[in-house]
Amino acid sequence: MIIIPARLNSSRFENKILVDILGLPMVIRTAKQVSSLDKVVIATDSQEVVDLASKYGFDAVLTSKEHQSGTDRINEAVNKLCLNEDEVIVNVQADEPFIEPEVVQAVINKVKEVKNEDIMIVSCYKKISSDLADDPNHVKVVLDNNSNAIYFSRAKVPYHRDHYENSEYNGHLGIYGFTKKSLNTFCSLEPSKLETIEKLEQLRAIDNAHKIAMVKVESKSFGIDTQEDLVNALKIFTV
Repeated sequence: MIIIPARLNSSRFENKILVDILGLPMVIRTAKQVSSLDKVVIATDSQEVVDLASKYGFDAVLTSKEHQSGTDRINEAVNKLCLNEDEVIVNVQADEPFIEPEVVQAVINKVKEVKNEDIMIVSCYKKISSDLADDPNHVKVVLDNNSNAIYFSRAKVPYHRDHYENSEYNGHLGIYGFTKKSLNTFCSLEPSKLETIEKLEQLRAIDNAHKIAMVKVESKSFGIDTQEDLVNALKIFTV
């Protein structure tokens, strides 16, 4: 099941999930983008979004306004839906209206592959340039030899001491795959010190010695956090 956490208010871009994206509200455009892969449910804190989802034929679950993260929101939704513990859950952000379906499918496939292993979360990354890695809004991930995450950071990591020309970095895409059981376990953990410093909730798993398996993908998509992001995305994806 794909669950889209859809909090109505956003500090940097008010009501961004309702903004028009090529004739559809952003959250609906995102849902349609991945609807061929699995059942899609929207988890929201707004009755307006519940009604909007129904209008376009999507199920929605009304959740608490008090959640601090999208992961906590989808956790409430999966528990309300009474899903089996081994159900594959993929968190796709509502502000990814141009996410490629094959990227989400790669995460789904990896969760199924490792669901009986000691893996709490599956996520994905793509190669990004040194210039893009300078931007703290583009999160970087450092991997071990098994393609499990060692660390995520807004800083430019790893630091290339010898300053190689044309260095590439692993840019993290905020798509997360769980089983219902591993999602429940993750959300039972207290926010961690590293998570609080970097403002990256996936660090909670690493801080508690849990593994995050990473899948390499190709993607041009990015989350729309600001009006400027929206303008850039429309330029890129409407050519």
